[in-house]
Amino acid sequence: MAGSPNASNMVVGLDIGTSKVVAIVGQPTDDGGIEIAGIGSHPSRGMKRGVVINIESTVQSIQRAVEEAELMAGCDIHSVYVGVAGSHISSMNSDGVVAIKEREVTPSDIERVIDSARARAISEGQRVLHVLPQEFSIDAQGGIREPLGMSGVRLEAQVHLVTAALNAVQNIEKCVRRCGLEVDAIILEQLASSMAVLTEDERELGVCMVDIGGGTTDMAIFSEGAIRHTAVIPIAGDQVTNDIAMALRTPTQHAEEIKVKYACALTHLAASDEMIKVPSVGDRPARDLSRQALAEVVEPRYEELFTLVRDELRRSGYEDMVAAGIVLTGGTSRMEGVSELAEEIFHMPVRIACPQNVRGLADVVCNPIYATGVGLLHYALQETRHGQGLRSHGGVVAAHKGRNELARRDIKDDYSALARIKGWFKGNF
Repeated sequence: MAGSPNASNMVVGLDIGTSKVVAIVGQPTDDGGIEIAGIGSHPSRGMKRGVVINIESTVQSIQRAVEEAELMAGCDIHSVYVGVAGSHISSMNSDGVVAIKEREVTPSDIERVIDSARARAISEGQRVLHVLPQEFSIDAQGGIREPLGMSGVRLEAQVHLVTAALNAVQNIEKCVRRCGLEVDAIILEQLASSMAVLTEDERELGVCMVDIGGGTTDMAIFSEGAIRHTAVIPIAGDQVTNDIAMALRTPTQHAEEIKVKYACALTHLAASDEMIKVPSVGDRPARDLSRQALAEVVEPRYEELFTLVRDELRRSGYEDMVAAGIVLTGGTSRMEGVSELAEEIFHMPVRIACPQNVRGLADVVCNPIYATGVGLLHYALQETRHGQGLRSHGGVVAAHKGRNELARRDIKDDYSALARIKGWFKGNF
């Protein structure tokens, strides 16, 4: 599927993070993977802990990232799938019950039971982002993953509900629209990341995915193929940078460089005889510092973060169900010593994960910092596959070389209940 981009099946993921904005253009491959056609990245100014604090700056960052992706992919971007994170997000497990009308489960029964499960009292100012089915029961038989066509009288559904602060979501939508783009969907970032980095076996066995970004650390716990718990911890890479800046008395941008190039999350892995130059504030001369001294600044912050993740895992009640252990992703997970320190704290296997099932610019995107961006594409393509012929997703107008016809597609949101339900099942089981 390489060559000039095929407009009809392209989708765009936009990860508006605290430290960077990433736009990724991709299209499905025949084997269910993704061909990356273009990628754009720009430092994020105007976000703090996943929330917009300056609309103007955020708009500029989005525009730059999108323009870069358009240039690389040779196409015009019109709509995007956007990731959302932040402490304003809350989640809970809920259930619903309905009577099966025709004594056989139809798509409308599933639609009704899911609606009844989402009817839990949502606090004011919150908006439902996702209703993710975990399992269904018919009469007294539980553990059903796809109830369509089964016989019975009473249908129950257990779902995971994710809500976000309405104003936070509206501000993100406003920034995207100010760039002349439409929002196809707003997606929870850790749900997106999990689609890019987790294997089917890990979801079945039970796994805790931890996406450590710049402003927030996002958790998602899976067991028996379904998402069970999500949480956001407001400590991430920016705090590490801040600690380095304060402890070494160096400007923030230098602290960030030092962190990326030299930092180590475990003191005993860093050499005490390896020296680094630390720029000072103002016109004072730079100082020499050992990598070990730098690790002594960084390690306590990672330790605090992993302890908070472990506490959240215990609180969720799923600690004993994550047999596949911990999967770390996100830019802040890339530091030397992170997986070793995590294993010491969690006492379970830990791996650092990159996006999977990608082609095209695979060498570029095979990096934990693109987990959310690639995950948004997986989410989008999954939706389009299940709505094939019923819903057409737009977003890209391809500029075919030598021709000026622009292939446009409508975005129709009126696809049938059946396609939506298929999407639910495939997405969550």
